[in-house]
Amino acid sequence: MKLSPVDAVIFIILVLSNVIIGVSFYFRSRSSDQFVTAGGNIPAWVAGMSIFATYLSSISFLALPGKAYMTDWNAFVFSLSIPVASFAAVRYFVPHYRKIGNPSAYYFLEMRFGSWARIYASSCYVLTQLMRTGAILLLLALPLNALFGWNIKAIIILTGLSVILYSMLGGIRAVVWTDTIQAFILITGALICAVYITLSMPGGAGQVFSIGASNGKFSLGSFGTSLSESTFWVVLVYGLFINLQNYSIDQNYIQRYMTTGSDREAKKSALFGSLLYLPVSMLFFYIGTALFAFYTAQPGRLAEELRPVSAGDRVFPYFIVHELPAGLTGLLIASIFAAGMSTISTSLNSTATIVLTDYFRKFAKRDPAEKASMRILYAATAATGFAGTAIALALTGVESVLDAWWALASIFSGGMLGLFLLGFLPVKAGKAEAVIGVTAGIIVIVWMSLSPLLPDNGRLASFRNPVHSNLTIVFGTIVIFLTGFLISSYRARKKHS
Repeated sequence: MKLSPVDAVIFIILVLSNVIIGVSFYFRSRSSDQFVTAGGNIPAWVAGMSIFATYLSSISFLALPGKAYMTDWNAFVFSLSIPVASFAAVRYFVPHYRKIGNPSAYYFLEMRFGSWARIYASSCYVLTQLMRTGAILLLLALPLNALFGWNIKAIIILTGLSVILYSMLGGIRAVVWTDTIQAFILITGALICAVYITLSMPGGAGQVFSIGASNGKFSLGSFGTSLSESTFWVVLVYGLFINLQNYSIDQNYIQRYMTTGSDREAKKSALFGSLLYLPVSMLFFYIGTALFAFYTAQPGRLAEELRPVSAGDRVFPYFIVHELPAGLTGLLIASIFAAGMSTISTSLNSTATIVLTDYFRKFAKRDPAEKASMRILYAATAATGFAGTAIALALTGVESVLDAWWALASIFSGGMLGLFLLGFLPVKAGKAEAVIGVTAGIIVIVWMSLSPLLPDNGRLASFRNPVHSNLTIVFGTIVIFLTGFLISSYRARKKHS
């Protein structure tokens, strides 16, 4: 089924409007400070909406309803950890980064452990953003290919060029304002869809809750103590560590702390952007449960190939195209696309910032002229976009490569979080303790990530990771932290004695 002319027009207008708005900020982003931090003049609510849009990508737009459709609300427990992480960010991380005054999230690591730590963390971040850009470009192209019939590679190239254009010309100001617009589109589309499904139930709105409850769809998971299953506690602890990672070391977030005019405004933006995700994620889980009830009550309206519950990740797009009236379909597709463009533009701008601050100013010229800095920012933005586009083109039709990369990305990020937390130790851990701690943590993370590939039986079976994969970053981070802490404490006592 192809989109109607009305839906196609709405989709194209919304997407082009974002590009035009982004490009319009060109004359207000002509200095490196304006390009990277917008001169610290972004309103707190705009910075907060940008943080929210960065958090909720187009993948989440489809994955959260799909998860609720296929299982229950266990994954929603991840969102319940956000308030703890966001309050920790407001209490410790936001004032810390603003006091340092450097737009790079990894400058702090150099202050504590030396250049190796900064380069290690920033290079892991850049590689992750390149693959993230390629993955999202590819995932955006697939549904548009099905809806419009356009060539997948043509969609990837056009989308990549569009985001490069407004990210390069408009800088962080274009990114945060287009993020804000795209977030409003996303929330509006999700609300309309939730209401439409509810009102379309043949037995009334209450049927969503009766069918959902009778099938255990509102369950938050087991409250048992097992570490090998996705219990309430496993997901909660996993969410806490992931969100601490986002707010403490992710350049996408730290850079937004620097775009507001004061510490108070930065704290407001961090709280607003993070806490907004909680009700919106609940909305997406509700959509997934409502879709389950909708097609359970009316099974004949669902295509035969989508009737297995395991196909839930494709049910929401199917509903958007086949059930929504003309106009709303275009709005929802634009919402998904806008969320993807928002994530990509954020990656391009943050990566360009890292290239300038962590590499060019460190290794090429410590205090470059303004024109040289802008040339580096433009070139890095374009290069990141082109590289991400090339990766998306190379990965077309090879989805297993994406899964393998995300596993490697989790290995890198686990080591980064542990290293950062080690830097906050009251007992000053030095370079040697940091290197030993990171090495030990990465060994644990690699074992926990890759040991499930070992055979279930035989001599190697006993070496398989016995706990749930979500706990990989938890154990890896704890190992890095405790190793560095114990070694530094031992050396401090020995020196004192």
